[in-house]
Amino acid sequence: MDILMLSDVYFPRVNGVSTSIRTFAQALIRMGHRVTLVAPDYGPGSGQQAHDGEGGLEVLRLPARVIFFDPEDRLIRAPALRRVLPQLAGRHWDAIHIHTPFRAHQLGVRLARRTGRPTVETYHTYFEEYVAHYLPWLPGPLLRAFARAVSRRLCHGVDHLIVPSAQMTEVLRRYGVRTPSTVLPTGIELDEFAGGDGGRFRARHGIAPDRPVLVTVGRLAVEKNLAFLLQAMARLVGEFPDLLLVVAGEGPDAARLRKLTAELGLRDQVRFFGNLDRRTELLDCYRAGDVFVFASPTETQGLVLIEAMALGVPIVSTAVMGTAMVLRDARSARVSSEDVDAFAGHVAALLRSPAERAALAAAGPRDAKAWSNGALMQRAVALYRELGARSEGSIAAVST
Repeated sequence: MDILMLSDVYFPRVNGVSTSIRTFAQALIRMGHRVTLVAPDYGPGSGQQAHDGEGGLEVLRLPARVIFFDPEDRLIRAPALRRVLPQLAGRHWDAIHIHTPFRAHQLGVRLARRTGRPTVETYHTYFEEYVAHYLPWLPGPLLRAFARAVSRRLCHGVDHLIVPSAQMTEVLRRYGVRTPSTVLPTGIELDEFAGGDGGRFRARHGIAPDRPVLVTVGRLAVEKNLAFLLQAMARLVGEFPDLLLVVAGEGPDAARLRKLTAELGLRDQVRFFGNLDRRTELLDCYRAGDVFVFASPTETQGLVLIEAMALGVPIVSTAVMGTAMVLRDARSARVSSEDVDAFAGHVAALLRSPAERAALAAAGPRDAKAWSNGALMQRAVALYRELGARSEGSIAAVST
């Protein structure tokens, strides 16, 4: 099959959507399918060349401009859409898979109209909970209502939705979305999360082998709730004065989080490491942790939890939206309410008990097997084929 994917974000921009797209695409390629991705051009010096062609993925970069309120991201320029449309329409596609709701969505819908090919869109992001963080000068209730209305319109513009969790499906139903949908998490490639050396990470960064370490991985953004983890750290250092929180990731909230760290008196207990290479140092970083901590309430899936499971790191996390799905039957995690004292209590209990940490760590790889990408991608291929068959039937009916 020939699959066209369209997105307003991809590496070198590091976030969950980029990771999901790469994992999804490369699994399809390994199954023998051809995948082309249309994504923004991040410009010279961005490092995007290291990702173009990776694993056999064809990447077409379109000219884009910086978004003033979110400078990490890019908006594909409208003239670029008009120029690339005839080129894409001249190629055969079995399915058009849209991953983001901006210029990529526009291009996908226009291409579908021109070619008659079926469109699938993955609803990666819980936009209702994000918009107020990025446009704080506008009224929150108005922004959330706008996000719901736009979501309805966009979802009704495609043939089928892929939704990463049942919880997100319920949200879309409350919005009034009627487009057929399939719950299909991305999953991870388990082979990519079988290594890592925590001792090596600690030695490289001057962290004592016996120092208790918490690890969290993710974008430094308000909606990721990292301030909550800092508040929990402030509770924990009284009992564990040597405790260290390792934060891997970058994002627009970095300056505020560093300031909050200082205000809480945690300069010596929190270290920010930025983005780490996913195939090497990030694995070491996960393994360096005695406990992986996470508290984002806006995840549609929660891939970092699955990665921590696969690497055998005990987890303490809240369970909201997609993380609730991942943690529902997990034996490798302690689930906490979004209460600082309760969360800190769960972490403290694990830090006091090497035996319980070992039990959770041993359960992690078994939990992660439920999220193996290979089995999940078989369902994606079946969906593409089903939609393609319907499209061919519709075309044949019209022609007769």
